[in-house]
Amino acid sequence: MNEEKIEAAITSLLEAVGEDPNREGLVETPKRVAKAYAEIFAGLNHRPEEFTDYKIFHVDEDPEMILVQQIPFYSMCEHHLLPFFGVANVAYVPKDGQVIGISKIPRLVEFVSKRPGMQERVNTQIVTELEDILHPQGIAVSLSARHMCMEMRGINKDGLSTYTSKFTGVFKDNLDLKNEFLQQTRNLRG
Repeated sequence: MNEEKIEAAITSLLEAVGEDPNREGLVETPKRVAKAYAEIFAGLNHRPEEFTDYKIFHVDEDPEMILVQQIPFYSMCEHHLLPFFGVANVAYVPKDGQVIGISKIPRLVEFVSKRPGMQERVNTQIVTELEDILHPQGIAVSLSARHMCMEMRGINKDGLSTYTSKFTGVFKDNLDLKNEFLQQTRNLRG
């Protein structure tokens, strides 16, 4: 990430919108934005398939479903560079006793969301990564998010949530299991 270039761009942006970048409250803004962008777009330092921050464990008997619920995530819309944020629910059914440390699932969600993108792509990348790591019997991922590109501009409607989901393997084939996932995550949404 080229923080100097970001600082120069933010200075130009402030001037372009009619602000004075030398005004007391804005003098440090380009530096702050560059530092914030380094964090917000940290996922750009890695290709999505380079997630390695996990540990695989073995259990004697495969659980029917492992579900980590209400994982907060923050990302940036690639169309307007405005935030979208919400929660992810990630479930899988292990195969051959292979499970991932549960704290690594929120890290995976963060890993794929720290780049400009689309909510639908975040869904797909979580599924793809989990599939590559575990090769489970099935995966279910749902995201519910608010998009500032709809709330701050455009239709200007507060509090709208966009829901996306992706199901693979047994979550596609076994309607009872899929419904259990949906019921568990629905209970949290109210």
